[in-house]
Amino acid sequence: MRLPPDPSSVRVAGPWTHRDVSANGIRLHVAELGDGPLVLLLHGFPEFWWTWRHQLVSLAEAGYRAVAVDLRGYGDSDKPPRGYDGFTLAGDVAGLVKALGARRAHLVGHAWGGLLAWTVGAMHPRLVDSVTAIAAPHPLTLRRAIRRNPRRHAHVFRFQLPFHPERWLLAESGAAVGRLITSWAGPKWTVSSEFDEVLRRNRSAMTIPGVAHCSAEYYRWAVRSQLRSDGRRFAEAVDKRLGVPVLGLHGTLDPVMPETDSSAWAVESVHHEVPEVGHFPHEESPHTVGRLLSDFLGQFGS
Repeated sequence: MRLPPDPSSVRVAGPWTHRDVSANGIRLHVAELGDGPLVLLLHGFPEFWWTWRHQLVSLAEAGYRAVAVDLRGYGDSDKPPRGYDGFTLAGDVAGLVKALGARRAHLVGHAWGGLLAWTVGAMHPRLVDSVTAIAAPHPLTLRRAIRRNPRRHAHVFRFQLPFHPERWLLAESGAAVGRLITSWAGPKWTVSSEFDEVLRRNRSAMTIPGVAHCSAEYYRWAVRSQLRSDGRRFAEAVDKRLGVPVLGLHGTLDPVMPETDSSAWAVESVHHEVPEVGHFPHEESPHTVGRLLSDFLGQFGS
């Protein structure tokens, strides 16, 4: 019988440095590169910190301290049985900014990480210099979009079942992860030289003990909380305009996240469509995203 991969297997070698950071009562694994203002990179489902490999290098070269984290429940970070609600996850990021010795950070997030960046910007505004949300409308905008077109987000409701989602994600060494990424990606990326490695690393990372369950818990809380008081409190907490600049990026071929206007949630915002890419613009078109991100962050100096 094949043993599942060790959590340390996600510590992929590169120009970055791996280390553990204690924040909000748990241990978080980060990969770090560069010196300068802090840019904190937050991944989405079904990936881990490695999704930001291109941006770690480009941001460091541009004069920033780039830090990519394995979110709670993912990769080589702790996987506690609870804490996958919006409040606790935002506390993880806020605690990480402080634990890294920074007063403030630029938050860059993809999908779940982007939703989390919006949330931290609303709940912990004193720690945030800017928000970049990639394939991630404002949480309340996304909630309304899902209600209007639930078929587009069938995977969200699939995760509400007990046990089955975990078995589905783990079957055949994470084959479902490969199918999801392939179906959500633009066609040019799926035939690129790096795509096989992307599938292999993300399939392996999902089969680390505990990750499948923890990643499902994000979705379970997001849906079930809407019928509870904590969901109403969360909606009230994020129902405000961010006082920092917001950059929104969206792939024109994204089949998962809707192209929605979130400008009402920010005092200052700019939105760019990234042509010919799907749900993963930062991986499918890293040079374009790197340029847009550098131009956006450049307004703050380095």
